[in-house]
Amino acid sequence: MSDGERGPRDAILAAAGFVLTAVTATVAWQLSGRAVTDIALYHAYGERIADGLVPYRDFAFEYPPGALPALVLPALVTDSLTAFRVVFAAEMALAGAVGVLLLAAGLGRLGTGLADRRVALSVVALVPLLLGGVILTRFDLVPAAIVAGAMLLLVSGRLRAGAFVIGIGIAVKLYPAVFVPLVGIVAWRRGGRRELGSVLGLVVAPVIVAYLPFLVAAPDGVLDSIGRQLGRPLQIESLGAGMLLAVHHSVGTSLGWASSSGSQNLTGTGADTLAVLQGIAQVAAVVLVWVSFWRGPASPERLVRHAAAAVVAFVALSKVLSPQFLVWLVLLVPLVVAARGRAPLWLLTAACAVTAVWFPARYWELVKEFDPLASWLVLVRGVLLLVLLAVLMSPAREPAPARSRSPVPSPDRT
Repeated sequence: MSDGERGPRDAILAAAGFVLTAVTATVAWQLSGRAVTDIALYHAYGERIADGLVPYRDFAFEYPPGALPALVLPALVTDSLTAFRVVFAAEMALAGAVGVLLLAAGLGRLGTGLADRRVALSVVALVPLLLGGVILTRFDLVPAAIVAGAMLLLVSGRLRAGAFVIGIGIAVKLYPAVFVPLVGIVAWRRGGRRELGSVLGLVVAPVIVAYLPFLVAAPDGVLDSIGRQLGRPLQIESLGAGMLLAVHHSVGTSLGWASSSGSQNLTGTGADTLAVLQGIAQVAAVVLVWVSFWRGPASPERLVRHAAAAVVAFVALSKVLSPQFLVWLVLLVPLVVAARGRAPLWLLTAACAVTAVWFPARYWELVKEFDPLASWLVLVRGVLLLVLLAVLMSPAREPAPARSRSPVPSPDRT
């Protein structure tokens, strides 16, 4: 069987494996009684909208408007929380399968070798066993699949289509905004100011279409939603929280926590100060990724590598690092295997595995008791993501110049 025949088969097997492991892990956690999910919140949102209420105006809605279809569709065809949970999980499983197929196509476009491609797809197919607590109970597979589609378009040379899909991703979940400067650089080098304007217009168009009706109906509600996301405190699973938890267990410093902004967060002057510093570091790290891309060729391999690095920087240094944020990386980081080898895959897998130790089984022990094992693992997970960022941003190793077959001429003797 040729590589061309193996590619589609491997992709289908990986997508099927992803769905199987995701469903198995999700059902297992649900039956265990220790699942920590947002399904009830999603169900409440969906029911309110199905009843004719307007998000942002009639009730607070924390997500971008592009997330609404994923929440409303299950509510329209179900009449109970249990049925909603099943339909929502099926919806996410479908999104995940599509995302895996798009990722596989992207690996093919990048010329990834058969062995590396199979390893990458195998990792992706098995990762739900580590992220089963969130993989089908959050809607993050939707933007992750959209990003996988955008990357496929970009590495296929379809810059404008890729930019438009990035705009759709921003309308669903804001994090794909970190790609905008990268595609802007590609556009500038390809066609100057005119191409840059076209590409940026295509990015912005879906965002405007999604937000405009709600800005007209409830401008204060939309701005409040965005402001709450930007002003969130230091969540207990973030890198900064891991540092404070480590100090707490090492030297006995006092720590407090409180639930707010949809998460459990550390409180106190130290946490507030570290939240500000970490926010600054996050912005600085993402900007450095953009500058690095500007300084080199805008090749598909470098574009994908810097896109992955931008999201890793955004996630690793975020004031909030919920486990579902790792889902964004699962369908993106494997694209760099041809350019960076398998180390990024193992680092991502390790970060997921470490997360699985405390979430969801020990999550409330972490929150209420600052469980020592979970506390240290929060820090370890943050460090692993920083190492992943360093690997993605490390200078590419240039091949050694080939030796000349002809002898080097010796200088004339006098």
